[in-house]
Amino acid sequence: MPPLSVDDHVRGPDGGRVVIMYANFECPYCAAAELCLRELPLRLVFRHFPVRTSQPRSFPAACAVEAAARQDAFWPMHDALFADQGRLEDPHLWARAERLGLDLGVFEADRRSETVAARVRVDFRSAIRAGVATTPTLFVDGVRHGGPPSDELLASLA
Repeated sequence: MPPLSVDDHVRGPDGGRVVIMYANFECPYCAAAELCLRELPLRLVFRHFPVRTSQPRSFPAACAVEAAARQDAFWPMHDALFADQGRLEDPHLWARAERLGLDLGVFEADRRSETVAARVRVDFRSAIRAGVATTPTLFVDGVRHGGPPSDELLASLA
């Protein structure tokens, strides 16, 4: 399993089973997987795998959620992006940031910064090193599971 980092975005109960999910905000299978995993007693680690060739809005969306993270709003922005994947263009990102109470000037500057882009690329490179080829990809107990999680996998995590 890829090693955990202090920069990882993690939610779920302390002591819960750790699941690393490589995903992107334009992938409908990622959104569905995330909804299923959210209901389980897991420590979910989210990492970016924006595949720009097939999902061109995935990288800007990843930068938006990282910009939100700089204002302590990673998970609210994460949830908002997955809840409405059809609206990932700039005006919709700004509207979400505004609804979350973020400073829009700071959000926009961060979203377009090299620091934020580099953070997304770190996740992407770790995915490539770990053999990730599709989204979503989950790592459970060191085992890679590519594609939407099967019912058997979800049952094993419950």
